[in-house]
Formats: sequence, C-alpha cells, structure tokens
Amino acid sequence: MFLLRTLEKYGICSTLAIALNISKMIDSLFLKKGANVIYFRMRQTFIFCNRYTCTSLPKPMQFHIDFISAKGIIFSRHLDRWVKFRFVAPSNYWKSNSSFPVLLMNDGQDYGPMRLEETLTKAFANKTLRPFLYFGIECNENRMHEYGIASSADFKGRGGRAYEYSKFIVEEFLPFLKKEFKVSPKGADWVYCGMSLGGLSAFDIAYANPKQFGKIGVFSGSFWWRKKAYVKKDIADRSRILLDVIKEKPFAPPLKFWLQTGTEDEKADRNGNGIIDAIDDTLDVIKELQAKGYSYPGAVTYVEVEGGKHDLPTWGKIFPAFLAWAFDAKK
Repeated sequence: MFLLRTLEKYGICSTLAIALNISKMIDSLFLKKGANVIYFRMRQTFIFCNRYTCTSLPKPMQFHIDFISAKGIIFSRHLDRWVKFRFVAPSNYWKSNSSFPVLLMNDGQDYGPMRLEETLTKAFANKTLRPFLYFGIECNENRMHEYGIASSADFKGRGGRAYEYSKFIVEEFLPFLKKEFKVSPKGADWVYCGMSLGGLSAFDIAYANPKQFGKIGVFSGSFWWRKKAYVKKDIADRSRILLDVIKEKPFAPPLKFWLQTGTEDEKADRNGNGIIDAIDDTLDVIKELQAKGYSYPGAVTYVEVEGGKHDLPTWGKIFPAFLAWAFDAKK
C-alpha cells in the first residue's frame, strides 16, 4: 500500500520501485530531482522513477551500498493480472557499462524465508563468480494452475494456465527486462530456476526456449507431474509428463542442468524400490536427458542433500552451491 500511495501522491506512472539496502541506519531524507523521488528510511531506500542517476548524499553522511534491491510490478496480458517481482544487483550496477548475466527465479516471494539477501550479498562479493542480476517472480493464489507444464495440465486439471504463464515469461517479462535493465543479450548467460512446482515450471519453459536460456536449476522438482494416476503395474511410469517433453523436444547442446533433491524430501515410494519418489523421479529425468544426448556428469549436475527436506531452509542452504555452478567465472 505504501508503494501505491507514494506513486499516486507524486503522480509517477512507473511500475518500478527500487530499494537500495545501505549499511547505516538512516531515519528519513527526501531528495527530489524532477519527477524522481528518493526516500531513505531505516536501511532501505525507495526510488520511484523510470530512469534515474543516484545522487550521493551530502557530507558528513557516509555509507556503503552492498547491493541494489528492488520491487517491481508488471501487468501481464496473458495472465490478465499484475505480476510482482524483485530485482537484486551488485552495487556497481549503475556505474557499469557492461551487461550482466541473469538469474530468473519462480516463487520470488520466498526471497526472505530462503535468506537470499544474505546469499546474494556474499555472491556479489565473491570474485570467483560472475556478477549477475537476480529477478524473483512472485506467484499468487493461482500458483497450482500457472505453474506446471505448458503442453498439458496434470490428471487433476492442475497447471491449466501453465501455457499462459510460459507466454508471460517469454513474450512479456523477458522483453521487459531486456528493455529496462542491463541484461546480457546472450541466451547462454540466462539461468532459470525454481523450487518444487516452480522448478518444474522453470525447467519446462527454459527447455522449450534454449535460445533464451543457457542453464536450468531445479530444487526438489515436482517431476512426478503426470497425465494420469499412477498404476502399480506401470513399471516404466511414462505418465510423467516431463519425460515426454524431454523426449519430444530437439537436442539443444548449450543447455546445462542443475538438479537437486533431499534424502528427506518425502516418505512416498510408489514403486516400492526403497528410493523415495522425489529422488526416483529426478534420476529418471536425468536418464531421459542422457537418452536425448546430454552428458551426465557434464551437462547435467545432480546434487543429493543428505537430510535435505522439501522446504525453504534446505533450498536456501544449498543455494550458494547452485550459484557457484551457475555463475562460475572460470566457465
């Protein structure tokens, strides 16, 4: 509400709100320059404008900016709703003349619970990693319908708007980012990740658009997503929709995959082979990728977290390892 009231108060049409996290506590300060308004309060700066140049604070007020964090909102014609997102960048973003690799993440509302502020701050300071931009896309109450696989809903009708969500990402959100931010024009520099059902969605969208994305990251992916209920006699279990998606799409050599599971992701073991379904399903996805031509290990990286659960703390703890894989400066 604060964002909406402020935008209305100053008559600013931009849907982008930038928040800079600074290292010292600042009570309140307004700086105005044309239509741009900068508001400092309690470690956060909200900047409302389309484009602006950060102005240094008057002495003796001194502070160090560790990173840039922003909240934005964009209207999607395909989803017929407003979509919230968070933008995080290294502190040198505004001064840099270079473009940056990009990390896109579904379920961006989990930024806080996964402690990603701390993780990204450390990643930006890590010289062994390439500087990158983070965009976390928030879901809403239609998550079970907007996430999934674009080509087909599951046997219960869930994921019925996954096609529209994929169109939003590819035809609306990506063009918006390329127009408004210093993002790399190279598809190989774009990484798409997600957790659980959000991971399935990220996999499906990136796999279908290999010219737009170079890497895919999935944490405890919902690879069980199926077109019909499981039958015990179905040994091959080909009703899992993603297996057919992989099989039917052409081989795209540049794509790389980072897949993670936890040994305590769940208790279910539908085929009774002593391996929980979350791990079984992921290993079967890897086998399907191998059959398509992707090397494992190599193009496919698999991480199994001992004691890892299907929860935000587990994914948050393993996220630094994922970033090291995604943005290794040596690769």
